[in-house]
Amino acid sequence: MTFPRFPHPLVLLVGFIILAAALTHILPAGEFERRDDPAAGRSVVVAGTYHRVDAAPVSAFEAMVAVPRGIADAVSVIALVFLVGGAFAVVERTGALGHVVRRLVKALANREVLVVPVCCLLFGLGGVLIQMQEELIAFVPVLLLLTRTLGFDRTTAVAMSIGAAVVGAAFSPIDPFLVGIAQKVAGLPLLSGQGFRYAFLVPALGLWTAGTMRHATRTRSAASAAEAAAEVETGRRPALVLLVVGAAFVLFVTGVMRWGWDFDQMSAIFFVMGVLAGLIAGLGVEGTADAFVDGFRSMAYAALIVGFSRAIFVVLQDGRIIDTVVNGLFTPLADLPVTLSALGMMAAHGLLHLPVPSTSGQAVLTMPLLVPLSDLLGLSRQVTVLTYQYGAGLADVVNPTNGALLAMLGAAGVRYEQWFRFAAPLLGGLVVLGGIAVVVAIAIGLS
Repeated sequence: MTFPRFPHPLVLLVGFIILAAALTHILPAGEFERRDDPAAGRSVVVAGTYHRVDAAPVSAFEAMVAVPRGIADAVSVIALVFLVGGAFAVVERTGALGHVVRRLVKALANREVLVVPVCCLLFGLGGVLIQMQEELIAFVPVLLLLTRTLGFDRTTAVAMSIGAAVVGAAFSPIDPFLVGIAQKVAGLPLLSGQGFRYAFLVPALGLWTAGTMRHATRTRSAASAAEAAAEVETGRRPALVLLVVGAAFVLFVTGVMRWGWDFDQMSAIFFVMGVLAGLIAGLGVEGTADAFVDGFRSMAYAALIVGFSRAIFVVLQDGRIIDTVVNGLFTPLADLPVTLSALGMMAAHGLLHLPVPSTSGQAVLTMPLLVPLSDLLGLSRQVTVLTYQYGAGLADVVNPTNGALLAMLGAAGVRYEQWFRFAAPLLGGLVVLGGIAVVVAIAIGLS
C-alpha cells in the first residue's frame, strides 16, 4: 500500500495552527463550568453546564503569536530535550556507548533481533507504570547507536521505544496519569478492574512486539563489519562513564516514580551526567562544552516541534471552542444503544485527542460528562474509563499533534509518513483489540 508523502512536520503543525484559528471563526464559542476536584487534584468540568459565551475568534497574527506562547508553555520539556541531547553528545564523544554496543553485538552474534522484544518489554513497562513519552527522548542517541550497529533502521528504534510505551500505557492497569486520574474522576477505586486490563495488555504488547520484530527483520541491512568487529576498548574510563550514565538513569526513574519529579529535575540530572562523563573521560571543560553545543544543535528541531504542537491547544483555548468540540462529539452518543454508545465513546476520544493531546487533560475534560451519561444508559463506569483509555491512549501511536512523538521522530530522523506506514496496520489491530475488550467488558458486567 502506497502512502502519500506527508508535509514536513513543521509545515503540518503550522497547518494545524491555522486550521485551529479558522475553526474559532466557524464554531460557536462555549464553555462548561468547572470546579476543583480534591480526588483528582485538578479542576474538572461540571456536567450539564455547557453554555454559549462571547465569540473570541483568533486572527492570523494571533495564531502566529501562539507559536512562541506554545514554546513558552512547553519550556520545561524543551529544556529536557536540549539537555538530554547535549549530555548524550558528550557521552558518545567519550566512546563509552560504542564500547558497550560492540560488546552487545558480539554477545548477540546471529541473534540480534532479540534486542527488539527486550526493548519493547522494557519501554512497554515504562508506559504501563508512568506513561513515559517525553522522557524517552533521553534514549534516542543510545537507541540509534544500537540499531545502526545491529543493522536495523531508525523506525525500529522509534517503534521499540515510544511505540511500545504508548501501547503499554493505552492498555495499562496501573498508570496513574491515563488510568488513575480517570478512575478518580469517575468515582472508581484506584486499580479496580486491573485483572481485566492485564488480560488485554499481554496480547496488545505481543502484537506490537511481533510487528516490530517483523519490520526489523525485513528491513535489516548488514551491520558495518568494521564497526561490529572493532576491538573493544579496555580501561577504567569507559566503565566509569557507563557507571555515571547508569546511575543517572536509576536516579531518573526513582525520582519520577517515588519523588514525583517533573521535567526540571530530570533535565538537571542529565546535565550533571554529561558534565561528569566529559570530565571523567578526559574531554576537559572545553571539550565537554563543545560536545554539549553539538548536542544542542542536533536536538534543536525536536525541541521546537514540542513548542509548535503546544501552540495548537493555545489557539483553541484562546478561541474558547475546546468545550464546544467536546460537547459536539459526546452529546449525540446518548441516543445510541449501550454497546454502540461505548464504541462511539472510544472513537470520539480518539478524535478529541487531536486538539487535546494531553491524556490527563482529556480525562478531566470528558469523564465528568460521560459518567452521568453512562449512568443514564446503564453503562458501567469502568467501561467508560476503558473507552477513554483505549481511544485517547492508542491515538498517541500516530497523533500528529503529539509533541513527544514528533520530537522522537525528528530526533531519530524518521519522516512522519515512514512512521505512519509502519504503525497504521498495527494500530488497526490494536483498535480492534480495544473494541473487543469494550464489548467483552459490557457482556460480563465489568464494574
